[in-house]
Amino acid sequence: MESSPEHDCVYLPRRRAITRAFRIDELPPSLYHDFMDAGFRRSGRVIYQPICSGCRACLPIRVSVAHFTPDKSQRRCARRNADLRVQIGPPVPTQEKYELYRRYLHGRHGDDMGDDPESFESFLYESPVRTLECCYREAGGRLLAVGICDVCQRSLSTVYFYFEPSESRRGLGTFGSLYEIGLARQMGIEWYYLGFWVRGCASMEYKASFRPNQVLHPDGVWREKGQGE
Repeated sequence: MESSPEHDCVYLPRRRAITRAFRIDELPPSLYHDFMDAGFRRSGRVIYQPICSGCRACLPIRVSVAHFTPDKSQRRCARRNADLRVQIGPPVPTQEKYELYRRYLHGRHGDDMGDDPESFESFLYESPVRTLECCYREAGGRLLAVGICDVCQRSLSTVYFYFEPSESRRGLGTFGSLYEIGLARQMGIEWYYLGFWVRGCASMEYKASFRPNQVLHPDGVWREKGQGE
């Protein structure tokens, strides 16, 4: 396992970050789940964990699938997207998806980094674990969003979700999480993992709206959000 050089934090301004990581070609699902319960996440074939000096703001967050109930705003989002068809299968990179990914990066983040085909495939379409892809299409067939998620016996973990920025009114990111929670329920999976939640990071606040949820504290204990913070 190696540590990265110190770099600017992508979540909070005026913070510096360090990540430790390792690359692996195959990882048993039960072991991957244990890594997530130790505060690790996945990017391509790289398993990583923030280890920033003096900061433990990156808290993994998960939702109890059996007890989740959508709030009023989430129910409205589901109705807005009731016309979409969702195709589920193994992750397969295509030119159509790549072009959507580029529009998403440029439209949402103004970002030109990592939008070449090789980076796109290594970041999203290489995986050491069992991974599913959900493609969200309009009735006419236009691709609006793609969600990548990892499947373990005890957890379904969202890895990345990219969508058509011109359709922001739909709330596709929220709808994708609602759909994945429903998918986890159909599969009899107990927990839905949303990645990191960072207090003060506006782009991550939506994660806390999926309730009931728990965050993993630096002492290694999952607690309902609000307890011990």
